[in-house]
Amino acid sequence: MAEEKKGFFKRLVSGLTKTRDNIVKGFDSLFSGYSSIDDDFYEELEEILIMGDIGINATTAILENLKTQVEEKHIKDPMECKELLIDSIKEQMYVDSTDYEFENRKSVILVIGVNGVGKTTSVGKLAGKLKDQGKRVILAAADTFRAAAGEQLTQWANRAGVDIIGGQSGADPASVVYDAVAAAKARNADVLICDTAGRLHNKKNLMEELRKIYRILEKEYPEAYLETLVVLDGTTGQNALVQARQFAEVANVNGIILTKLDGTAKGGIAVAIQSELDIPVKYIGVGESIDDLQKFDANEFVNALFNVDERALSNGEDNE
Repeated sequence: MAEEKKGFFKRLVSGLTKTRDNIVKGFDSLFSGYSSIDDDFYEELEEILIMGDIGINATTAILENLKTQVEEKHIKDPMECKELLIDSIKEQMYVDSTDYEFENRKSVILVIGVNGVGKTTSVGKLAGKLKDQGKRVILAAADTFRAAAGEQLTQWANRAGVDIIGGQSGADPASVVYDAVAAAKARNADVLICDTAGRLHNKKNLMEELRKIYRILEKEYPEAYLETLVVLDGTTGQNALVQARQFAEVANVNGIILTKLDGTAKGGIAVAIQSELDIPVKYIGVGESIDDLQKFDANEFVNALFNVDERALSNGEDNE
């Protein structure tokens, strides 16, 4: 397990290269470029954080925390701020709960997200991970509005070695979920994962679709624990934060799957999401393979961002 975590940490460090170049190099030049901690120092630090997609609210809180620490500890040298900054960022990423309850009981996972964010791929990868844990998994192809979604999910179901329940293109998503629930009960499935549509341009329709699905689950499968995950594309930066906020308005969102972090300089959005929405990022994607979807650990993420190897690895082993 430790070797596996070390391997993923290396991939995470590599995957965050663009984000690191965008944020951390700015920090390094800032710390080395100032001889004292003054208003100009904080102003430039604020700009680096905001430009790194950490968000205005999270940036403000990080800076306030840092200023308090600097004053209390009588720190004069900017270079001594780096560790405090790392800890302040971690503190802002704290959320009340990051439970993976669906791993421990009979569950339904609703996965929502707009087209193009990697939603169907994330469903397939998550199914593979749960199957590897020895769980009986069924997929519901309830994103019936995107023509290729069912076919794509079928490919992932075959790759993961799990069953799939689908419907005709354009069919009522709730009817697919109804059939999938019946199959999950008949086959004694541990987890039913539903790939659902996410059309934010018409929130009223989306809300109505989700209400129908929730009603069916409440009526037909009340014994199952319900988890709702939103998939967001890390390359979209602040747009991902806006999407998360909008989805949280129409659904009881338990967590975030943040994809495509390996191809973006906007990985700081993970900080903004947890800080501003208090919704945990539960999984991150830093590559194409099924192993590149991994549980998110805020400490490990920040350590990888700053490439703090030894401490990150020890934290990673402790936090498993």
